[in-house]
Amino acid sequence: MKNIKVGVLVILLHTMGSLWAQDLQLTAKDSIVKSSWMFGLGYNFVDDSGDVFDELFDVDKQWNSVAFPSRVSIGKYFESGIGLEAIGSYNKYKIGKIVDGAVNLNETDYYAIDARVSYDLNKIIGQTAWFDPYIGVGLGYTDANNNSRGTYNGVVGFRTWITDRIGLDFNSSGKWAMDKGDGVTNHLQHAVGVVYQFKAEKELSKKGLEKQAQIEEILKERQRVADSTALAKQQEEEARQLAERLKKEEEANRLAQIEKEKLEALIQRKEDLQNKINSLGSINFALNSSYLDKNSKKTLVAIAELLKENPTVVVKLGAYTDSRGTNKYNLWLSQRRMQRSLDYLLSKGVIASNVNANAYGEEVLLNDCLDGVYCTEQEHKINRRIEILVEKL
Repeated sequence: MKNIKVGVLVILLHTMGSLWAQDLQLTAKDSIVKSSWMFGLGYNFVDDSGDVFDELFDVDKQWNSVAFPSRVSIGKYFESGIGLEAIGSYNKYKIGKIVDGAVNLNETDYYAIDARVSYDLNKIIGQTAWFDPYIGVGLGYTDANNNSRGTYNGVVGFRTWITDRIGLDFNSSGKWAMDKGDGVTNHLQHAVGVVYQFKAEKELSKKGLEKQAQIEEILKERQRVADSTALAKQQEEEARQLAERLKKEEEANRLAQIEKEKLEALIQRKEDLQNKINSLGSINFALNSSYLDKNSKKTLVAIAELLKENPTVVVKLGAYTDSRGTNKYNLWLSQRRMQRSLDYLLSKGVIASNVNANAYGEEVLLNDCLDGVYCTEQEHKINRRIEILVEKL
């Protein structure tokens, strides 16, 4: 009963740990972007009324805009929170709007090119996965109301992220003219648009790191419980594997011994058969002759009977000469001796595929009767021979 309770407890702990770990899974919201490139496209609204912050939200009278996307930006943002951006924008001063403190009577174009350095305020207030406020300063060039000027810029804004790549950007910039000659005034430029983040490098947020640590602790505890319950099974499995291994080794040794005995028996049978062929007598030739004498034919007949009794046996038939005569002549003579011997065996019922015949001339002498060495006729006769060797059983 005690073992059953312990088993139930282990299962409950394992299940609860699994569910808890699943609830704490890391998601995209637990990551923050360390650095990235960002491209933006949207609308811009210019307030060049000349009253600075008075009637700041009087859109109907003071804000100028066009009906199509009129602002494009590209920037690189670093792990430190610093961002470097380049911005181009286009607009129109509409008739009837307040421009430089007076009602605008002529429609004119507005162009601006700006560069700025921004800072991500999340580095101070803490990272979030969806809200990125920022501030920035920069320089620019603006052509507005038929007047061009360099500007000192200040910006405040925020981005809110729909996905980890796509978001919305809202910002307002104050643009102060470097030179206020010719009626040039300071103005405000507001913008809203879509931003796309690419080539981003990510890391876990503070919340994500805490969650990761919790997950690791849960998994570690779950592993500890699993290890403690699996120890006995592991030992049992190791014992079973050892027994199986010993059994396989014993069987392998038995089969190896059987194969060894088969091989030894095969070698012995081949040796016995070769000894039997050797005991049947020699096959020799007269000088410069390829004709079989009576004794040689008798030996070949006995060999033919032996081969018919052992139909799977393949023999190698080799024909040789003594050293007298030229190499070319002796090779030709040995070929004739080989062919006459082979034909005789076939005539006695031996199957052609059971004999591999070759002619060697004077290549393999059985004694020292080389060219220029005196030998008796009997010594030369030993080399004028047919050899039959068991090649395959």
